[in-house]
Amino acid sequence: MAGATLRVAGRRLSQRSGSGVPILLRQMFEPKSCTYTYLLGDRESHEAVLIDPVLETAPRDAQLVKELGLRLLYAVNTHCHADHITGSGLLRSLLPGCQSVISRLSGAQADLHIEDGDSIHFGRFALETRASPGHTPGCVTFVLNDHSMAFTGDALLIRGCGRTDFQQGCAKTLY
Repeated sequence: MAGATLRVAGRRLSQRSGSGVPILLRQMFEPKSCTYTYLLGDRESHEAVLIDPVLETAPRDAQLVKELGLRLLYAVNTHCHADHITGSGLLRSLLPGCQSVISRLSGAQADLHIEDGDSIHFGRFALETRASPGHTPGCVTFVLNDHSMAFTGDALLIRGCGRTDFQQGCAKTLY
């Protein structure tokens, strides 16, 4: 039964991410830190969010936002970690009007500090914030308001999870 649910969810995601649907999704990769960055945009309002931007690829991400005709409202971070160097600050200077966002529990600086249950709105969509500590104390997962997508940063990976051996990580809490 669970396998069928996953297959249905996968089909629904692929159907929703085509060019004729309201949400735009782009996955980008930064090989040095092995970080995935996600651009989500509302095709109607052209408002967008960028999840887990990396410092080294912020210029690439800003260029893509401009090429797609989007207005980046927020650069949001799932967590703050030694191997997770955010590009939020640089994006704020490259794309005026963009605000940096991170969990209050992360201890990191940002324009907006969020907590479990908060929502980040862009166009017709919102990212719901879910606390997912363990990788770091302030780690969060962002769930699209229609529940078709979840962005976990390093907390939950395919066939594994993020490391818990430094910066207040806790395997018991993560699991």
